[in-house]
Amino acid sequence: MNNLPKPIRASSRQNEALPVAVSIDTIKPIRCLEDAVDRCQSLGMRLSRQRRFILELLWQAKEHLSAREIYDRLNQQGKAIGHTSVYQNLEALSSQGIIECIERSDGRLYGNISDSHSHVNCLDTNQILDVHVELPQDLIQHIEAETGVKITDYTINFYGYRQEKASDG
Repeated sequence: MNNLPKPIRASSRQNEALPVAVSIDTIKPIRCLEDAVDRCQSLGMRLSRQRRFILELLWQAKEHLSAREIYDRLNQQGKAIGHTSVYQNLEALSSQGIIECIERSDGRLYGNISDSHSHVNCLDTNQILDVHVELPQDLIQHIEAETGVKITDYTINFYGYRQEKASDG
């Protein structure tokens, strides 16, 4: 997944600096929590206590979470944070490409961006599983030739139902 910053939006906070243009050559991929914190700082984003709580939770979680699940988990951990703060921070972090936001018919889910990956969406459980898929180079070259676009990264979304386990015998 491309970790380039998304287009700049005007900040509603007076004390939060707007992101500056960053050369593509200087952008370091986000591989861990520390990289996410560094990206916030390099973009001039204020790293509030609440924002740090959200980043820490997303890098600890093994699954994608809704804003409500993030709010509930943080408050269960004794980290008091309001609904509005959760939503505002998730929007700021996802709009800058620091966290992943997946649009679903039943709402948005958020996750960390640890590396380029694709998703398997289970329609039975609404669970999203991260998978690593490497397309054959000849397929990528075919797509490039057909579109005239140099492919630098990709993500694939798979959808399906849980398979029944075959019984022995």
